[in-house]
Amino acid sequence: MIAAVWMLLLRDGCVLLSRRRGTGYRDGWLSLVGGHLEDDESVRQGAVREAREEVGVVAAPEAVDVVSVVHRRADGSRVDFFTACRSWTGAPVNAEPAKCSELLWSPVRELPADVIPYMRTAVANYRAGVWFESLDWPEPPPRTATGSPHTAELRRS
Repeated sequence: MIAAVWMLLLRDGCVLLSRRRGTGYRDGWLSLVGGHLEDDESVRQGAVREAREEVGVVAAPEAVDVVSVVHRRADGSRVDFFTACRSWTGAPVNAEPAKCSELLWSPVRELPADVIPYMRTAVANYRAGVWFESLDWPEPPPRTATGSPHTAELRRS
């Protein structure tokens, strides 16, 4: 399973977006700041590292909140952790011009049409207070009137 971490850098009702370039995945599309989570770091530490590497800002792990998780099926199983941060030091700059052609601030309520779809879903979930989303997996069978298989077990206890 591949894990990634993304940060919503929030300012005045806007979120910072980066236009992907030269990555081999959704180049030309807008993305949140982030990338793969490394084995030796927590979700908050990964978000802080990615923000520093990609846009040159420094955030403390305690200033980062985990706001959404997306489990999606894309070339296998992927888990994307979405974080939000309102407090950092430094002005965002394009610190990885080989992977990003531009940075832009977008109103969090009106994202551009070319934001990567699962990121658009995560931002909408953040705004709605929805913590988890499962994308592109086959639908589970409908539940019967008796509920889950565990319901019968609970009734017997």
